[in-house]
Amino acid sequence: MTEINLPQVVQEVTDAFVDYERALLVNEMETLDDYFWDSEHTVRYGVAENLYGAQTIAAYRRTCVPVGPGRELYNTVVTTFGTDYATVSTQFRDGETTLGGRQMQTWAKLEGRWQVVAAHVSIDLSTVQR
Repeated sequence: MTEINLPQVVQEVTDAFVDYERALLVNEMETLDDYFWDSEHTVRYGVAENLYGAQTIAAYRRTCVPVGPGRELYNTVVTTFGTDYATVSTQFRDGETTLGGRQMQTWAKLEGRWQVVAAHVSIDLSTVQR
């Protein structure tokens, strides 16, 4: 039977996710690249892009507008399955506007370290002022 949310595993994934977010806010490319599984099978769906493969994701990061330092996360949920698989779901707000979004990541422990194998980012239309 798969053990869900073993405290040590939740902490490992949380630590990796927090460091990923730190790197995202300061636009630290090498760290961001290292957190994504270096594979053609890695997928990242963004607000306006569908990216297939770690090299494509890395190239996109070098051309997109970086995430601003005012980004705030809330409703973050880390769920682990056994010792090598996890999901992280969170919502975010852009600190400069009222615009919000959602982010989901699938993490796998590969060769002893946690890496994102799939990610999805979308705008939460309920946060758009009408």
